[in-house]
Amino acid sequence: MTKQATTARRGSRTAGRASNMKLDRPQIETLYATMRRIRAFEERTTELFHQGIVKGTAHSYIGEEAIAAGVCANLRPDDFIASYHRGHGHCIAKGAKLDRMMAELMGRETGYCRGLGGSMHIADMDLNILGANGIVGAAMPLSTGAALASKLRSGDQVTVAFFGDGASNQGVFHESMNLASVWKLPMLFVCENNQYALTTSYRNSTSVAQIATRAAGYEVPGVTIDGNDAVEVFLVVREAVERARRGEGPTLIECMTYRWGQHSMRANLPEPRPKDEYEAWIARDPIVVMEAAIDRDKAVPKKRMKEIGEEIETDLDAAVDFGQKSAEPTPEILPEAVYAPHAKWEEPGAASTKREISFVEALNEALHQEMGRDDSVFMMGEDVGATGGIFQVSKGLMDKYGRERVRDTPISEATFVGCGVGAAIAGMRPVVEIQIFDFVALTMDMLVNQAAKFRFMLGGKPTVPLVIRGPQGGGIRLAAQHSQSLEAWFAHVPGLVVVAPSTPYDAKGLLVAAIRDDNPVIFLEQKLLYLGQPGPVPEELYAIPLGKADVKREGKDVTVVATSSMVPRALAAAGLLEREGISVEVVDPRTIHPLDEETILASVKKTNRLVIAHEAWRRGGIGAEIASIVMEKAFDWLDAPIARVGATDNPMPYNDALERHTIPSQERIVEAIRGVLG
Repeated sequence: MTKQATTARRGSRTAGRASNMKLDRPQIETLYATMRRIRAFEERTTELFHQGIVKGTAHSYIGEEAIAAGVCANLRPDDFIASYHRGHGHCIAKGAKLDRMMAELMGRETGYCRGLGGSMHIADMDLNILGANGIVGAAMPLSTGAALASKLRSGDQVTVAFFGDGASNQGVFHESMNLASVWKLPMLFVCENNQYALTTSYRNSTSVAQIATRAAGYEVPGVTIDGNDAVEVFLVVREAVERARRGEGPTLIECMTYRWGQHSMRANLPEPRPKDEYEAWIARDPIVVMEAAIDRDKAVPKKRMKEIGEEIETDLDAAVDFGQKSAEPTPEILPEAVYAPHAKWEEPGAASTKREISFVEALNEALHQEMGRDDSVFMMGEDVGATGGIFQVSKGLMDKYGRERVRDTPISEATFVGCGVGAAIAGMRPVVEIQIFDFVALTMDMLVNQAAKFRFMLGGKPTVPLVIRGPQGGGIRLAAQHSQSLEAWFAHVPGLVVVAPSTPYDAKGLLVAAIRDDNPVIFLEQKLLYLGQPGPVPEELYAIPLGKADVKREGKDVTVVATSSMVPRALAAAGLLEREGISVEVVDPRTIHPLDEETILASVKKTNRLVIAHEAWRRGGIGAEIASIVMEKAFDWLDAPIARVGATDNPMPYNDALERHTIPSQERIVEAIRGVLG
């Protein structure tokens, strides 16, 4: 296979003229049986959808069966695949059981995802299926992560990313191709070009005649093949898989095919496809093509072919019966499906040491010690390697652990974060740095739709041990697009853990706990804290429990709940007011989600007054959530209205005086405290 894409061969063959059989009988029989199994499953699913037994929607794979069969026949059980919303065929070809698949489509607890995923998310990590996915193109970044995990473990597992023609116009297609090529990842990009999106032809939305030609731009082999010829698919994929196992990098394979039905069973839209085009492709039914070739070469006895059909029908009848007799899931399964359990840690306490180091040094020490303790921990991001990053958090890591475990990435946040998600799913513990946290907006699909929901969509079984960390907030004159405090975005999303340390001691212990946690953690480091005073930090390795607040200062007159860089300002305000006889208790939640409600409520019940201070905007901020909790659970203890201190309602200005005006100051916290005291 050359690095230049071949010319498409679609429509150049007719039924019965498949590739010459270069396979033995068991291989041919496996391909044929898999195709028949997929077709029968999809036909039965369509019937059940129209009967109202399969609800919501489903996306049929009828017409494309040769691709899944030909690809997966080349894979080992430990190889990974990532699918998209038309994923039934991929799952069946990888070895999924029809009964558990059918139960999932019926929303039953015995389904692969316990009824929480349904048709668009059906998968099983026991089969190394990284999920079917309702987000166009999402399989590709996730697949780069699984392929990277294999490479880091010095294995020869291969990962296949299935996607449709429309996904080749997504940015993550290009980013993933580039990343996979730069790192020579052992993976295949398999484009199932069925030529239409919902209703739009790819010829009207894609700038190239064949998607495989795009491979040349990334120095990746690309080829366009007949996706309705299972033997051709098998042979081309076999070569690409062997190449990937040898460490020679990825391949793009464009399989020309045609879906028989509409985009989804629920679509019910006018048919946009020309009748003559549709009929020509239906005449090239991949199963008919295969049967004609089998008959020509006498590859499988007719009796055996008939038996295969009968066995599949028997299996399907049993699968439907299994699904219908299975129990519905109950609400009790929901919480455990969202989060993996947090580990329990004993906190040593900063008083156990007199050594003082900076916030940055504490983060750096945590990374050094955890990477030394656990080979599955690795770090990646823009410029994190030889230079140590723009804030020097990863200084010295590449020298100690090498370029494999400290990886400089292309400037492609969506894909390298998605790569981190995929690597975490595949068993690694990635720490991904966002160079400036405002750039996290480019990664929201990978964080919100993938990392946060993956465990849930697969029924609460997988874990996603991923840390996304980096500098946020203002104070150093980086203006509107480099100075935001965005924690409220992530605290709103079930499945994410949100951590915001305020001291060097907390920074080290919380980062260690975040790396060891089995959930995706958003780890926020306010830039001003990088420049703050050193603090006591034990040299030994320790972890601070996630979800445990810290009372930074005891008091009796008013509680101030402060986060991140507002903690030092709240403590300074408390020290100032102490001279006036006002006793202020300062509580640092440390983790914004899970939130330690118990410590906050206990403090409010003691002082009877509450001020909340955070750098982010007040509207929709974490302060509003804390205020709501206190109003609901401690209203009778309040002697004054709750006061919130946050940024003024504007983006961060460049001018230094205006920046100081925007960010909450010690004086504003003092003013708020005086206000609640009357």
